[in-house]
Amino acid sequence: MVLLRSLAVLLALVASDLHCLPSFVNVSESQGPGTVLWSFSFNCSSHTPTLKLLQVQPPSTFFNPPSLARWQGLYVGQLTLSSSTQLDALAVNHYELQLQVTCGNDVTQGPLSVDVRRDPGHAQCTGRFVSPAGEVIQVPETVTPGARLYTLLPGLELQGAQVSITSAQDPPHFPGPFSINGQGWLQAPPQGLRGQAPKLFQLQVLVTFRRGRSCRGLLTVRVLPAPSPRVAFPERNLSVTVPEDLAPGSSVARAQAQGWDVRYELLSPARGPLFSIGRADGVVRTSGPLDLARAGAALTTLQVRAFERLRPGASVQLDLTVNVTPVNRWPPRCLPALLLTQVPETRPVGTVLSTFTCEDPDSPGSPLTYQLRAHSPHGPASLRLSGRVLEVNASLDCDSPGACPQLTASLLVLDGGQPPMSTEVPVLVMVTPVNEFSPTCVPRTFRVREDAEPCTLLGSVVGTDSDYPHGGIEYHTPGGPATFAVDRLSGEVRLLGPLDYEQQRLHRLTVLVTDHSQGRGPAQPRSGSCTMAIEVEDVNDHAPECEPPFQELTIHTSPGSGTEVTKLSCRVPQEPQRQAFSYSLVGGNSQGRFRLQGAALLHDDLLLGASLPEQPQTYELLIRVADAGPSTPHLSTTATVIVHLVPWRASTVATSTSRATVPSAMTPLLVTHTEPFWQPEPWFVVLLTVTGALLLALGWLLSRHLRGIQGTVGSSEGFIEAPRMETPEAPGSIMSLQHFDGRAQDSRTGREFLFNSRSGAWRWL
Repeated sequence: MVLLRSLAVLLALVASDLHCLPSFVNVSESQGPGTVLWSFSFNCSSHTPTLKLLQVQPPSTFFNPPSLARWQGLYVGQLTLSSSTQLDALAVNHYELQLQVTCGNDVTQGPLSVDVRRDPGHAQCTGRFVSPAGEVIQVPETVTPGARLYTLLPGLELQGAQVSITSAQDPPHFPGPFSINGQGWLQAPPQGLRGQAPKLFQLQVLVTFRRGRSCRGLLTVRVLPAPSPRVAFPERNLSVTVPEDLAPGSSVARAQAQGWDVRYELLSPARGPLFSIGRADGVVRTSGPLDLARAGAALTTLQVRAFERLRPGASVQLDLTVNVTPVNRWPPRCLPALLLTQVPETRPVGTVLSTFTCEDPDSPGSPLTYQLRAHSPHGPASLRLSGRVLEVNASLDCDSPGACPQLTASLLVLDGGQPPMSTEVPVLVMVTPVNEFSPTCVPRTFRVREDAEPCTLLGSVVGTDSDYPHGGIEYHTPGGPATFAVDRLSGEVRLLGPLDYEQQRLHRLTVLVTDHSQGRGPAQPRSGSCTMAIEVEDVNDHAPECEPPFQELTIHTSPGSGTEVTKLSCRVPQEPQRQAFSYSLVGGNSQGRFRLQGAALLHDDLLLGASLPEQPQTYELLIRVADAGPSTPHLSTTATVIVHLVPWRASTVATSTSRATVPSAMTPLLVTHTEPFWQPEPWFVVLLTVTGALLLALGWLLSRHLRGIQGTVGSSEGFIEAPRMETPEAPGSIMSLQHFDGRAQDSRTGREFLFNSRSGAWRWL
């Protein structure tokens, strides 16, 4: 690329002086895109300058908008050629450009003349063959072999260019090769082109100039058949029939003659107002409306002449007769021309929506045909046509989604003319919903704990309405209890006040449901009602109480004995129906000498297998009493039992228990009392136990052999050996005979006596 710059032009552009823009520049026609035509620098220190290309004469896209850049404190402007540049001095050798420089408020404009110089060494391809579509050449098949068919570039020999055909020319498609001579002439094959009609031959051409420049082009050779020796029509007479409503310019018939490059013309009428003929294609067309009211329009005879373009004397004639038939022009007219109506969904089947009145302007009083065409999914089932009457055909139900749309249809009315004409009457029937059904709701049962907080959600009342849309139901509680409330829109039932299971276990709430969004117009809303049952669930909210809450007991025990110390009496005063309680020892039973059997507190050393205490001991037992019913939560209380345990003495006949209770209204006071007791030696305890067992066995044997009387002495502490018999001072003075429950015999004297197993009293018989 040759970079052309103008002579160094230094423009001192200050805020008050903009001048000295260049006036002209020369450029060679061989310069291509990107060439710098002109550049200059100037100073504009206090502002940001601009450089614009305002105008190009003659108009051209060969010049880019000027660029402006800053370099070493100065601004440098440049003007370059665009990517579409193809300078040709023979075509345009001078361009006038208008430039504008702006620095702040100072604006300077000036012309720039661009002169394009001729470059003898610059060669380029011209002509249509280098265009994308190429050049099409038509030659007859009778052309002389080797004849010149086309000249590619005039003066090609002066440019020193070489031309060659690069595409293949192989048989059998090509009869022989086409050639291009040094003058740029395309020549026919040496074998000629006879018999090649109507073939097309495409030739890719390469033109190479000096300095390695080249261009390519496309030539298409179309071979035309040789002219026939004579022109002839297949038929000398032709008749056609056309309707009178044929639009101007419509085709009526085509006159097609045999021959080469045939042309056509009308001899009679030469310039008629109704018909014309195409000179090249022979198509007869209408020139104006075929109105039968005009004289001679019903039947017209045309004389058509056909001849060869190169030999006009070789011609032939054709008689064409055109018959124009009447046409049914006007479609039926109907009243109403558009049906738009509303009908409520409760209209019965057979309701008349409209009666149509139609008439044919071309033939008043002639019968017409009516057809109903539905355009919506519900149209065919919802509407019907009885003659000219449009009726309701099925129940118009709007109580389901999408079941109440607009019914669109059309009434097609046809006449009996030729061609048949019709009129379409649009029909739009809007079905409006009606509030037909009262809303309903299903009775339900809600359960709520008696300790539920206010605003607790108990459930929802579900109201349903058979009318669509199914929403828009409101809920009310007419005269209902203030303990509950129903949300007006959602139907949620919430708790407002406290509940008490002991006072009222079942509440009944009547809910009124009302629809408000169904139907249109002044229809009144409908309502229904249902009753909700609210069951209160019992909640354990009172702890049990024991009477007395504090007990102090003293017991005397013997080896292996099991004694009931006390039995707790507990209840819930606020809820007498609660009878199930659980008892557990939670404190004081460190040695495990006590256990619970239900509400009974037992002292039992037999389960431990431990030795009896030698000194009196005091146990402060804590008994947890909790309700054991199904209600939650389980509440509990603690009863205190203080037990003074006195060890067994040999002189003690039976275990004794003394009780000291404290009323529930008094504060318990723990008093410790120490009693003296005798603790025998261990050997004495063993001897006494063995002796008692022997005496028991002996007594059993004696009673079995002598009288069969079993003398069993029982007590809560075990068996007691019959005492040594000492004659009382006054026999029978102890108690009467009915107080004795046993009979035995003295082992020493053999004398029988009666005894009481509980008190130990006896008397001789």
